[in-house]
Amino acid sequence: MLQPDKILYEAEVTATGGRDGKAASDDGLLSVSLSLPKSLGGPGGPGTNPEQLFAAGYAACFLGAVKLVARTRKITPSAEPTVAAKVGMGPVAVGYALTVELKVLLPGLEKSVAEEVVAGAHERCPYSNATRGNIDVKLTVL
Repeated sequence: MLQPDKILYEAEVTATGGRDGKAASDDGLLSVSLSLPKSLGGPGGPGTNPEQLFAAGYAACFLGAVKLVARTRKITPSAEPTVAAKVGMGPVAVGYALTVELKVLLPGLEKSVAEEVVAGAHERCPYSNATRGNIDVKLTVL
C-alpha cells in the first residue's frame, strides 16, 4: 500500500441522504445535489452522482499528471490536452465494482510519444495509484 511521506492537502466532503441527498465540502466550495440515475433504479433528477464526481476528479487529476510528464520530458502538444473519464458501475459476486476508461488527447504528438506520456502519467497520478489493482482502468490515446 502506498503511503505519502506527508500530507500536502486534505479535502473533506460530507454526504447526507445517500444517493438522493447532498454532498458539501467543509470549506463551502463544493455543494451538490445527488440523484440516483434511472439506470440504477432511481428517479433520475437534476443532481449529479458519485460516479460523475469520481470521473471529474480522476480526469482532472490525470490531466495534471499528463501535463507534468510532458513538461518534464520537454514535450509540447500543439493545443491544450484533454482527458475524458468514463466510469462504469455494475454488479459483482458481492456488491458492485467500477470500471474506468481514460481517453487522452494530446494534439500534435505522434501516437507513440503520446502513449509514453500517458503511461508516465498513469504511474504518477494519485487516482491511478489508488485504483491500481482494484479497478480495471483502460487508457485510450486519441
